[in-house]
Amino acid sequence: MNILKIGLDFQGAIDEGLTIAIVGYVTVFLALVILYFVFTYIAKIYKLQIRQKLLKEGVKVDECCKEIDIPGDVVAAISTALYMTLMLHDEESKVLTIKKVSRTYSPWNSKIYSMRNLKKW
Repeated sequence: MNILKIGLDFQGAIDEGLTIAIVGYVTVFLALVILYFVFTYIAKIYKLQIRQKLLKEGVKVDECCKEIDIPGDVVAAISTALYMTLMLHDEESKVLTIKKVSRTYSPWNSKIYSMRNLKKW
């Protein structure tokens, strides 16, 4: 009778699976939030570094602030020009030609030269 009363405890497995799923979702969400802030503020940090460098050189920051900011259309034009320059290649005709090449006999892989010549005395 006791053999027929075998039961499986799925409650523990469900609790562990739910915990793993929640931890996974939270980890991914926090990683995405951190990446958002990194990508958002990296340009501002770069501009601050440039301004500090210019202040060390003695250049007035108010005069050169207009040159630090690059408009989006200029960045798009430069990136398009770089893409078109770096990705150029010859257009191929896509025609395969097979030419039969007659080769002279080459004994480099001949099996008869790898045999041992045993002399019988």
